Amino acid sequence: MVKGLKDFEFQDNCVEFLIKKTVASDSRQVITVKAPTGAGKTVILIKYIDEYLNNTEGNTAFIWLCPGKGNLEEQSKEKMESITPNRDTRNLLYSLLAGFEPGSTTFINWELVTKKGNNALKDGERQNLFDRIADAHKSGLNFVVIIDEEHANNTSKANDVINAFSAKNIIRVSATASKVAHQEFYEVPEDDVINAGLITRAIYVNEGVDETIQITNDYDYLLELADEKRKEILENYQAIESKVRPLVLIQFPAGQPETIRAVEEKLESMGYTYDNGMVNIWMSDDKMISDDLTDIDGSPAFLLMKQAISTGWDCPRAKILVKLREGGSEEFQIQTIGRIRRMPERKHYGINVLDFCYLYTLDTKYKEGLLSSLDKAYQLRRLFLKDEVKGFSLTKELRNLDYDGLGERETLLRVYAYFKKIYSLSGSKADNRVNLEGAGYNFDEEIDSQVLKGIFRTTSELSKNDSNRQIVMKTKVNTHTHGIYLLHAVDEIKKVTGMQSQKVKAILERMFRKGKNSKYKFLALDTNAFYAFIINNTPKLKQDFKQVTAQMYVQQSFVLQPKTDKFVIPEQEMYKFSEVKKEKPFHLYAYWKYTSAFCTEKTRSLPERLFERYCENNDNVKWFYKNGDAGKDYLSIVYTDGLQKQWLFYPDYIVQMDNGETWLIETKGGEASGHSKNIDVQMGNKFLAFKRYAEQYGLKWGFVRDLDEQLYINNTEFVEDMSDEHWVEIEDEF
Repeated sequence: MVKGLKDFEFQDNCVEFLIKKTVASDSRQVITVKAPTGAGKTVILIKYIDEYLNNTEGNTAFIWLCPGKGNLEEQSKEKMESITPNRDTRNLLYSLLAGFEPGSTTFINWELVTKKGNNALKDGERQNLFDRIADAHKSGLNFVVIIDEEHANNTSKANDVINAFSAKNIIRVSATASKVAHQEFYEVPEDDVINAGLITRAIYVNEGVDETIQITNDYDYLLELADEKRKEILENYQAIESKVRPLVLIQFPAGQPETIRAVEEKLESMGYTYDNGMVNIWMSDDKMISDDLTDIDGSPAFLLMKQAISTGWDCPRAKILVKLREGGSEEFQIQTIGRIRRMPERKHYGINVLDFCYLYTLDTKYKEGLLSSLDKAYQLRRLFLKDEVKGFSLTKELRNLDYDGLGERETLLRVYAYFKKIYSLSGSKADNRVNLEGAGYNFDEEIDSQVLKGIFRTTSELSKNDSNRQIVMKTKVNTHTHGIYLLHAVDEIKKVTGMQSQKVKAILERMFRKGKNSKYKFLALDTNAFYAFIINNTPKLKQDFKQVTAQMYVQQSFVLQPKTDKFVIPEQEMYKFSEVKKEKPFHLYAYWKYTSAFCTEKTRSLPERLFERYCENNDNVKWFYKNGDAGKDYLSIVYTDGLQKQWLFYPDYIVQMDNGETWLIETKGGEASGHSKNIDVQMGNKFLAFKRYAEQYGLKWGFVRDLDEQLYINNTEFVEDMSDEHWVEIEDEF
């Protein structure tokens, strides 16, 4: 029996839905429940298990999988023992020793079964997990698998564990789930949870932030606002004689030491330190937690944390979240709000300052949820290679790490030449500024932030990024504080170029910052103006550097000297598939049981779908195979970009013909209404590398694109315009 719990109609409705679907014989296997943080999803699941076992024959064992962080499986197990004390609850070790039994609920930390080197899956004196599952199936036991916060462990190994249970139903629970066609779906309305008094009536974003002032330090400004609000909340709790002591969460996306130290120094100047117990820290490599941190009257006033504890941690007295930026422009993950939305005494007080929660951040974008495969429109299925394909092999290329692209001077010359040509730059710095400004470059000497401000009832309201509720904040450049922002901007450019950070920063300084060497200087910005220019223009600079790398150069193998290895098609593979009205087999695919369900708009691009159907209906094709997109198990070819940096690309298809020829095909977006659909700026460089590789190994090859739902191929000279004569109908060549 469930004891000592207040009944909430929205919880009972969810339990009723789960019972109905798991008892029915015609329901879909996967049931996804979207429940906002604070809705009591653990209680809902415990009530469901108890109700199910009360009303069925009881020949079912429940598997409750929890995220590894925060010991959530222990918390959930203890919760179930407290409210249904007569139920059989156990951990994984117990079930490995005793076996899975009817009526039992086994709580499993994901890391026990997915982390490398775990003991649960090893052979030894205990039967391993898969043996115990097999024994249970032989005895006729049914399984229902509950996956709590599944997005935290979306891996192939996790999928293997789930599949091994062959569960009658899989119940996935998350605050960030979306409705998917091939799953049952239930959403606990956020309004119902608010009306029940379990979570705050609203979220107040950036209360007190003043757009008319110029900020000199982001961290100082937000921390002072947060502390003022904390004191106000504490006074209101004391006025109604409540023992609750509000907690401020300070979140660092990356947890960079410089940022943490700056915040610690600011808090110390305000009288809050680790030594006096007012500050706690919870980072992956640093943890200092008071015993009373989560108590309703706990002494710590501030907790420094990373994104990592955004799930599986419960501290209802947390009322304020300060999310600090460690780069110029970052996204706020909305599910983090859940940490400050719970009402500490499970009721509203009728006082706004106590019934609201508070967020302080200068982030410019808000993103709803960490999506995983459960939120996407496909499922996974394992397929096995046909015997006739098993002996096939090719040579794959790997990057030669001894060759690292052009030197700094040669790189500077190419970047300089690009900017000079594209923006018509010259020796006149005044003219250069006019030209760059006209092309969209921002020359404000302050850091611009378009931030959200206002009261939002639900997280879905928050995710809409309502422009009417945005204000523009200007921050005066501080080379100490914004040094981290500058490094972040440089790292963003580094990602698209593969260049070392020092090289990127040196090139930017040579072209735009005041200094002695004027040969390659388009602008002569002083230090503060240079910082603002780079930080405010990061997206545009990133795009320009990306275009530099897209410039085509001859892919010379003697320059490349790539390393090589043998490639064979994997004997088994997990493939995405989605439901189709009528599933038809693809007889010529390299794996058994590949069907039209694997070749849909949810799993393949249009040119890929057209090409697979073309192969399936081609009398000259013996078999065809879709190569992986990345990783050591797939066929890779080395190409060099415009800065002679080496990269790998993975041709989309391998096709074996009846006459013994082997074709390699790369599909790209074609054209529609006279406009290119291709989004790969490196298409030209990949084309040249593909041509070199095919000639070197005696293979047939081609780039394939779509136009008016017809396929065209090019394996002669690269040109993007599909009206060019080098693009021919696929039937003419392949």
